[in-house]
Amino acid sequence: MNTSSCIGISTMKPCCIILSSCKHSSFFGYPFGKYSHLINDNLLKPHCKLDDIHRVSNCANRIIGVIGSNRSGFCGPDSNWRQSRFLLGFRLNKEIRCDSVNINVASDVRNHSTSIEAQVNEKSFEKFYIQGGLNVKPLIIERIESDKDVAKEKEAEEVRTDINDGSAVSVKHPDNYFNGESVSESPHERELSEVEKEAWKLLRGAVVHYCGFPVGTVAANDPADKHPLNYDQVFIRDFVPSALAFLLNGEGEIVKNFLLHTLQLQSWEKTVDCYSPGEGLMPASFKVRTVPLDGRNGELEDVLDPDFGESAIGRVAPVDSGLWWIILLRAYGRITGDYTLQERVDVQTGICLILNLCLSDGFDMFPTLLVTDGSCMIDRRMGIHGHPLEIQALFYSALRSSREMLTINDSTKSLVAALNSRLSALSFHMREYYWLDRKKINEIYRYKTEEYSTDAINKFNIYPDQIPSWLVDWLPEIGGYLVGNLQPAHMDFRFFMLGNIWSIISSLGSHEQHESILNLIEDKWDDFMGKMPLKICYPALEQEEWHIITGSDPKNTPWSYHNGGSWPTLLWQFTLACIKMGRPELAKKAVDLAEMRLSADHWPEYYDTRHGRFIGKQARLCQTWTIAGYLTSKMLLENPGMASKLFWNEDYELLENCVCALRSNSRRKCLRFASRSQVGL
Repeated sequence: MNTSSCIGISTMKPCCIILSSCKHSSFFGYPFGKYSHLINDNLLKPHCKLDDIHRVSNCANRIIGVIGSNRSGFCGPDSNWRQSRFLLGFRLNKEIRCDSVNINVASDVRNHSTSIEAQVNEKSFEKFYIQGGLNVKPLIIERIESDKDVAKEKEAEEVRTDINDGSAVSVKHPDNYFNGESVSESPHERELSEVEKEAWKLLRGAVVHYCGFPVGTVAANDPADKHPLNYDQVFIRDFVPSALAFLLNGEGEIVKNFLLHTLQLQSWEKTVDCYSPGEGLMPASFKVRTVPLDGRNGELEDVLDPDFGESAIGRVAPVDSGLWWIILLRAYGRITGDYTLQERVDVQTGICLILNLCLSDGFDMFPTLLVTDGSCMIDRRMGIHGHPLEIQALFYSALRSSREMLTINDSTKSLVAALNSRLSALSFHMREYYWLDRKKINEIYRYKTEEYSTDAINKFNIYPDQIPSWLVDWLPEIGGYLVGNLQPAHMDFRFFMLGNIWSIISSLGSHEQHESILNLIEDKWDDFMGKMPLKICYPALEQEEWHIITGSDPKNTPWSYHNGGSWPTLLWQFTLACIKMGRPELAKKAVDLAEMRLSADHWPEYYDTRHGRFIGKQARLCQTWTIAGYLTSKMLLENPGMASKLFWNEDYELLENCVCALRSNSRRKCLRFASRSQVGL
């Protein structure tokens, strides 16, 4: 067949058009001869507009979808393409535009794919991606369903939770996830409580659509809030519990769309005051805006507008966004059984970009990740700059996720080697130097300072006078935890909940350390849970410490917001950690405690006071990750077998692979093996 065509490639179920063709060519059996003048005009323009491309075709019944930013026009590697098969890309600064248009798609697609690999089944084609030779991230045409596929989707939809009629939650087994079969591990499906029905209704009401497809959930959806600030955006970190709730309920489409759209945003130009951060940086959030279509009266288009930190308070880059994205990508594959998403070329490229950013060489002497204050969930000045525990735990989880998902080949083998070395060093560093129990406190109390030696005991030159007075009598004999931060001459003795929970989930600490953390939480239940779980950190900064460390932040006053506030969204992570350690009764106790108030208080973002008695003074209501955290906790407790798909067990190979052992010219013996008895290796 002597035809020529161009394909507009999308990372999502299509929502826009990019089509280019030579004269007398066709695309999927549709002639474009009379529109060739539009294409020729566009090819002569350095920045073609989407609405111009849109005019190439305006009839049909299927959307073909679009673009990444920063994409210039390029040709495929196959010589058959040349002038006749030109794939048109274009640059969009800070926006992805979507104009909903339908296009007829004929069945002769295979005849147009000589330089594109197609993965097809008998009735429908799944996807295309460009092979080799392109210095861009391949973008993909998603599956176009046959009538049989649509019927299957409708059948699958019927077994999902209906929040209005109170039907049971149905969790799908990964093997049957995509064929609509509902599998419940309990003999009887549980009827939803009124609180759960309300939660599901609110969660679905927070869903954001882009070009007609769900792509995430807004941070908060309080109809009475007239000034939402950025709470009407989709945050990567905030969407994770929502994603898990949908996945556990058999609804994977929104999560897949979210992963692919945020991946597409990763490659955009990011500039703050003429400086651009690393290429692999993921946005903190994005917003779907509906704007008038240029030059077309009354017609509207959807626009994705991301924030990479240039609009954030303090202009801080969201370090944890890329880590959460990788963690969620693994969870999607593990729960749905759909590993094809993580195997895609563009997704593999996205993982590598994030890893390259995190594993890049610097001046630091430690395997921990160095960050500024406010670069994670605690996004305001709270004295966590340096090597905060939360970032290290998420970093370790993302590295372990990547280790599972990366395809090993000539281009990635050096990255995988660096990843393995970092994992081994990081696990030892955290277990050895961040761990704190009564024995360790006594050791620090007797430290000598100003030691100049490779055999120094006080390696970080921690002064004994740094031990806070509250800690000595507060820490029980059976408990311990990982400190909040560690750097030269500074140890942050505060307990940070998220970091300690994720050390359990990811096996960053040893089994004995994980048991001690839960023992501490149980022993100090009133401090961590109070009237509303869970304290984000303990204790709060007060008086002079608050003035100096927070800069007198009026939002982070003592026992409020990130300074000792209570955050119910942490429930799902606490539940996951408890199930892993065989102590689900602790999680159920916390969930029951939260359930007594959340609905009546209209699902606040956080609670204030030492014991979480008051709704936070600036807390948003109908906070989505509060709702999703509660629902995810309930489903994990109902079906604890699904929790095993989300946590990591101990990897003994990592513990044995010390990078020092690989260096034949090492000048001194590694201390890892001498310290095994202390850290439980």
